Parts: sequence; C-alpha cells; structure tokens
Amino acid sequence: MLKKVFGSAVFGVEATTITVEVNVDSGIGYHLVGLPDNAIKESNYRIAAALQNNGYKIPGKKITINMAPADLRKEGSAYDLTLAMGILAASKQIQAEDLENYLIMGELSLDGSLQPIKGALPIAIKALEEGYKGFILPNQNAKEAAIVDGLEVYGVDNIKQVIDFFDEGEALDQTIIDTKEEFSKSLNFPEFDFSDVKGQESIKRCMEIAAAGGHNIILIGPPGAGKTMLAKRLPSILPPMTLNEALETTKIHSVVGRVKSNTGIMAQRPFRSPHHTISNVALVGGGSYPQPGEISMSHNGVLFLDELPEFKREVLEVMRQPLEDREVTISRAKFTVTYPSSFMLVASMNPSPSGYFNDPDSPITSSPAEMQRYLSKVSGPLLDRIDIHIEVTPVPFEKLSDTRKGESSVEIRERVTKAREIQTERFTSSESVHYNAQMNTKQIRKHCELDEASKGLLKTAMERLNLSARAYDRILKVSRTIADLEQATNIDGSHISEAIQYRSLDREGWLG
Repeated sequence: MLKKVFGSAVFGVEATTITVEVNVDSGIGYHLVGLPDNAIKESNYRIAAALQNNGYKIPGKKITINMAPADLRKEGSAYDLTLAMGILAASKQIQAEDLENYLIMGELSLDGSLQPIKGALPIAIKALEEGYKGFILPNQNAKEAAIVDGLEVYGVDNIKQVIDFFDEGEALDQTIIDTKEEFSKSLNFPEFDFSDVKGQESIKRCMEIAAAGGHNIILIGPPGAGKTMLAKRLPSILPPMTLNEALETTKIHSVVGRVKSNTGIMAQRPFRSPHHTISNVALVGGGSYPQPGEISMSHNGVLFLDELPEFKREVLEVMRQPLEDREVTISRAKFTVTYPSSFMLVASMNPSPSGYFNDPDSPITSSPAEMQRYLSKVSGPLLDRIDIHIEVTPVPFEKLSDTRKGESSVEIRERVTKAREIQTERFTSSESVHYNAQMNTKQIRKHCELDEASKGLLKTAMERLNLSARAYDRILKVSRTIADLEQATNIDGSHISEAIQYRSLDREGWLG
C-alpha cells in the first residue's frame, strides 16, 4: 500500500515541502531513496526501536521510501517522525485518513520520545502558505512555530500521542500564542546598562550617534580602557525591534536551532561576539550544507569583533561585501541561498602590539614600524566601511571612584528612538533604506546638502587627511545623524566638524 506523508527541508531561511512516499509491498528489504544524508539513512534503527517500545513494529516486507523532490539533498534527523508515521499508515497498523492534511516533523529517541528540530518557524510559514491544516512537531519547538497565525500547531512529547491522534482520534493540545502579546512581554530590558560606565562621556556620545544612525564603529585604545564594556551595552540603547524585525531575526536563529524553547519570538536585538580564531565560512555562512554565519546571526543587531587585527585578514575581507549590500549570497553548483545580514559592526583594537600608544609610563612600548605593521593587518577598504573611528583613553581614578550614577540606557535610548523616527519618516518611500547608514549616493546628495561654510570645512578636511570618496560619504552620513539627534533640519558646520573628529584612523600623524 502507498501512503504519502509531508515534511519539510530548510534551504537558506526558506522552507521547501518534502513529500515522503512510503510503499509497503510483498518481499523483503528497506529502501530509502531521494538523496538522504547519513542521519536519515540511520533513521530506520531509531524508528524500529521507537515503534517496538510503543507496541508497533516495522513490517517484515519490502518497504520503499522516496523523499520527493528526489534531486534535492535532504539532511538531518528531523524526518524520523515523518517516516515512522508513513510506515505505520502504509502497513495498515494504524488508520490515518487525515495524515496528508498535516505537516509532521521530529527526531525520535529509542523510547519514542521526540527531540527538538531546527527551522520550525520557516517550516510553519511554508505550511500555512501551502494550505496544510496543521503542523505536528516536538513540544520544545511548539511556541516557535505557533507564532504563525492561522495554522494549527500541535506540540507532542512522544510518537504514541501522534499515533493516537490519527488512529483513535484522541485530541492533541493545540499551542496558541498571541504573537503581539508575546513580543511585547519579551521586551524586557537588557542586563547591561550605560549607567555602569564611569567617565568616557565622549565615547558614550559616539555610541549614541552610532546607534541613532546605525553606523559601524571602531574603538581604539589600550587594554582596560573599557572598549568591551561599552560595546556590550550598545544593544541597550538601540531602538526596540519592530514585530517584523523580531520575526526576521527569529527565523534566522530558528534555522540554526538557537531559539529558546520557553519563548516563541526573539524580542531582544542579537549581540554576537565571535572569537578571533573564527573561519571565514563560520563568519559569513556556508559549508557543504549552507548555514547562516555570525553576520547573519547578528541581523538587526550588533556584531562585535574584539581585537580586530587578531582576526585573519581573509576573514575580515569577506565582510566587505555584506557590509555594503546587507545580505550574503552563498553559491554552490546546484543552488544559491541568500541570508540577510543588516547588522551594526562594532570593532575594537589596541593601537599597537603591546596595547599602549604614546604612553611614557607604559612598561612596554612599540616602535612606529611595529605599530604600522600591526595596524596594516586591517585593510583600508574595510576601515573605509566603518563610519566612526574613536580613540578610547583610560579612565582616571577620580572618575572610577565616583559613586554618582551616569546617564542610563533608557534616557539615551529615548533620544536614539526619536532620531530613528525622523529617519523612518525621511525614508518612507524607500523599501531598502530605514536609517542614515543605509543611504546610497543619490540619497546622500538629497538629504545631506551643505551650506558654503560647511563645504569649505569639509573640503579642507578632505585635503589635509587625504580622505577617500567613501570616507567623504561616511562623514556626510554621520553629520546627518548628529543633526537628527539635535532635531535640526539642516546640517551645519558644527555637525560636520564633529563628524570629521570621528575619523581617527584617517588623521595624519595618528601613529605619532
């Protein structure tokens, strides 16, 4: 007897429905076709034990299973439950008239209990699009899938529950989530707050400008100056995610199985901080079976690269295109996948191998040649793509010992959010641009008009610092953000001069 069951495969951040055709006929043998990987080929052992431990068995007949489309590579153990239900229905051990109306996924343990799967959210979205009545999956993933309104989602703990649902009509508990309520409930404030930072007022100002305009920023300073502390607090002043941004972010994290089982939707902006030994594939994504990399995991959030020159040069260079296009395309011989990667880059570095720059009291000093060699590990084109360069100096004892609380992240976030609202209104007609850092050349010319005095000031800076055309655009973008923070309609000389100060690595004589 032939029976069809439906599962799903995830490619990129989109799901593709997989039809599992199970045919039980006279003879002996177990044949699984349709480009399954080793995890799927081994499933017959898990299925056999799970069925036996729950009072069922794999029939001693010829079983042929085809996973269609047959030319699409399938991977992972999430098809165990799909295959098991197909075998039971095709061998007439259960009555399952309604089986084809549901999408079924789950990894089986030997006792029949279910393990969580990856990609539950994109699979649920696809199930709704294709008109399935419901989605049956492990309980740990139920909240994640239930974000999708209009689809019946059933979280189960054991294969016996699924069998009884189809064979005996026993009801399953439907997981129902009010997405908007779940989202607003999850908007709790992060644990890191700017009020914990002593001193560093100028750096806080930089972080506020970076957050307001979505600008990439690099912090240069000696060890212990507070670079990492400041970077970790940046998400706390970014505007709260919109529901669409939260769904986008959850979708990416769902694909790699990083969504917590106790929450359906990610409401906090991601903060990713990979170690400097990371490979270029781990950073941008890819592999034999492409997966999102760290820059896609940072989508709608912050990617923090600590000790930037310690990263391999080729790893940093692969970021250049994603920083401009805000997406990553992974191409293979048979398919191409695209991952979104609209993130804020925050980098930090020491100004020299020893970590100390022009410090006469330092026990270790580096020669100008050593410092130049160290700094040259980061390419000029990459630095050009970073809007704000700022030097971080150590905090004096007087400020460290000050018991007064600094300005909180809540207060800074209010100003940032107001500036972002101005930008949202400015770019209403553009689908791909939402804040100043995303402006293209045409939009820069339109929204960053300068008066004669400001033009003269910028011209002088360009000539003295020998700035590139890209650095020129960056200065205009940052000055536009500074103007927005002040609720100013036009950019004036003070905005330009402050933006020029945030190009430390372009300044002549920075190496002393």
